[in-house]
Amino acid sequence: MSETPKDRYGFETRMIHAGSQPEPVTGARQTPIFQNIGYVFYDTDHAASLFNLQTFGFIYSRLTNPTVAALEERLASLEGGRGATCCASGHAAQILAFFPLMEPGDEFIASNRLYGGSITQFGKTFRKFDWRCSFVDVDEPENVRRALTPRTKAIFTESIANPGGVISDLEALSAIAREAGIPLIVDNTMATPYLCPAFQWGADLIVHSTTKFLSGNGTSQGGCVIDSGTFDWAQNDKFPALAAPEEAYHGLVFAETFGDMAYTTHSHAVGLRDLGSTMAPMNAFQTLLGIETLSLRMARHCDNALGVASFLEQHEQVAWVSYAGLESSPYRALAAKYMPKGAGSVFTFGVKGGYEAGIKVVESCDLLSHLANLGDARSLVLHPASTTHRQLTDEQRIAAGAGPDVIRLSIGLETLDDITADLEQALKRAAS
Repeated sequence: MSETPKDRYGFETRMIHAGSQPEPVTGARQTPIFQNIGYVFYDTDHAASLFNLQTFGFIYSRLTNPTVAALEERLASLEGGRGATCCASGHAAQILAFFPLMEPGDEFIASNRLYGGSITQFGKTFRKFDWRCSFVDVDEPENVRRALTPRTKAIFTESIANPGGVISDLEALSAIAREAGIPLIVDNTMATPYLCPAFQWGADLIVHSTTKFLSGNGTSQGGCVIDSGTFDWAQNDKFPALAAPEEAYHGLVFAETFGDMAYTTHSHAVGLRDLGSTMAPMNAFQTLLGIETLSLRMARHCDNALGVASFLEQHEQVAWVSYAGLESSPYRALAAKYMPKGAGSVFTFGVKGGYEAGIKVVESCDLLSHLANLGDARSLVLHPASTTHRQLTDEQRIAAGAGPDVIRLSIGLETLDDITADLEQALKRAAS
């Protein structure tokens, strides 16, 4: 399967078979959990060629692992990319994504509507590396163009924003990135490759928190960076890590030596080698299992989410609903363009009564679990202003779609009537 063209099989076939083949020693059909650290070399020449990047293979599980490699191949296939690098978490994936691009003093532009942890990571933690982020409202793409400087190395957005369910205009952002000779990085966690084929709309790199919908059951932490293989890293002098000699590998130039696999090879040979943010084989195995049902789950997630959003839109205790699948949404046209199979299952609504009412709603839910995750088979509820976006200023929270009255829902796979009934009683308790 791994040597066939990625467009030969349909999405559902690839989500089950890509990266997986019977294990040659035992014939086991499911990918085994290779819970080991080291791999025996044939001889010293074989070892030397692996360490010199002259031969691909397994050296040490911080760099490569057969179970993780199967997941990487599957995700690259589903996204339509050239290669992938899995790592320990979604946040690790974001550091890994920028690592080959950035030097001290460099800048990138990001949407101001991001997961609160990403805003904190980009705006505060990345400063320790002297990486600078400019947050802009990407609803107006010209804001991005105006923020460009000679040191801008990338544009970053979420295909569906967390928490507000806002849809990014990927094609417009891609055009700006190409004019500037920099990559567009898209966090496709909320949409997954089933809903949004981001590479087809101009993304150059895709990041995922595999913890969410790809795993699908709240058991397995992980992240992934996927490279389209189409960006020319040598088109200008912005990316010396990929287009200039690498001292650690005797002057090897990744772009020259590995072509469309340059970015992915660098992410393993340098990124995982030095950052050490390796995905555990067990988490890779469980995520492979989750992906086998991805299309079925995402269809159900979207159907349920639209039903819940429609219910809330008519509720007297609800001030507004932000879900791109609704006819009333200003993002409806973008959702139809980029995500015709559905607008995802995570969205927000505003409860009348503000901050205190929002807290009361989440504390009053019985079926919906109050926790800081999304993409689970179970429906989840959260008050972002008091949790995931708590570290931000009031202005940042409002800009990110996490104001005091905002409640975030991650709609699961339960019976729709049961979900709406739980929200109904929670809203009534909050009102009383």
